[in-house]
Amino acid sequence: MCLIVFAWRPGHALPLIVAANRDEFYARPTQALAAWDDAPGVYAGRDLEAGGTWLGLGPGGRFAALTNIREPGQALGSRSRGELVAAYLRGALGVEAYLDQVASHSAQYSGFNLLVGDGEQLGFVHAREAAPRLLEAGVYGLSNAGLDTPWPKLLKTRAGLQQLLDDPQPQRLLGLLGDAQPAPDAQLPETGVGLATERLLSSAFIASQNYGTRASTVLIVDKQGRRRMVERSFGPFGGHLGEVELLV
Repeated sequence: MCLIVFAWRPGHALPLIVAANRDEFYARPTQALAAWDDAPGVYAGRDLEAGGTWLGLGPGGRFAALTNIREPGQALGSRSRGELVAAYLRGALGVEAYLDQVASHSAQYSGFNLLVGDGEQLGFVHAREAAPRLLEAGVYGLSNAGLDTPWPKLLKTRAGLQQLLDDPQPQRLLGLLGDAQPAPDAQLPETGVGLATERLLSSAFIASQNYGTRASTVLIVDKQGRRRMVERSFGPFGGHLGEVELLV
């Protein structure tokens, strides 16, 4: 998962709205959004290589999502980041306790941002920062750096979400995630991957032969705790593979 924009509004009729793109190599085997047979009440896509997930729902209003941190040249972690999302969705720890637990062994993983919530609280931890934190009401964005790091695609997509909050229809949010326009070279971050790759990765929706946006996911939660999630799946060069919608 490489881009998440979300509105957290406790007490609002729609307290949580999430729009997220998962970017990955097309060759990595993946299961689309579905109920997990081995984890009652969990709904998520699944990484079939390591068994975890990048975004999903669990019992009791649980929600979690993850992005990686772009750290070229760094050694890979010994454990899969996707297990951090899956373990929260399956588990019983509260938001703060779980984030504290993750922070205590974050060095075992390649860099990540982890977002978890339970309908009452929404919390965040960055693998390279000391302390997790609970988030106040607001509109936020995560890509492959820190929370709200002003990369062009984060700024553009977060602003687009802000404009849709009065009528956050899933298809409009998915359209926001489908923006394939790269950022101007002058606005590109310098993360050590080279100009051509910075350009490729600068759009909200990424499409190429081997790597790109594999899933676009929208989540809308209402004040009664009802959750609507829509996911579109994609293949090489952005080819549309299907769409799943769940109401839970």
